[in-house]
Amino acid sequence: QVQLVESGGGLVQAGGSLRLSCAASGRTFSSLRMGWFRQAPGKEREFVSGISWSGSNTYYADSVKGRFTISRDNAKNTVYLQMNSVKPEDTAVYYCAADDSPRRGATNIYYSQSGSYDFWGQGTQVTVSS
Repeated sequence: QVQLVESGGGLVQAGGSLRLSCAASGRTFSSLRMGWFRQAPGKEREFVSGISWSGSNTYYADSVKGRFTISRDNAKNTVYLQMNSVKPEDTAVYYCAADDSPRRGATNIYYSQSGSYDFWGQGTQVTVSS
């Protein structure tokens, strides 16, 4: 079992920055693919970003590409989402997710599907004011 705890959410003005963190426990962190998803009120959960075991491969939704950066520190068992130039449409609950599948060759499509992930955090609210 993997436990995921997000932090770093809050209220930020449009154009500002925020960094989300997700601390993992219960499994060797470097064996987990990690992802960030978000869900706005009245909308379905959507993919934001994903990162491979070592951090060498990263994936982004088109809506955040160039503004958000995902990274991980395997020594600290933590994955991060740096959010820059935020927009009101980025307002959502942000969820951290982990995939412990040993399969290799995962594609951007695999990372973008919520069904690829086995464990989820409780979410952290991000609100962007205009």
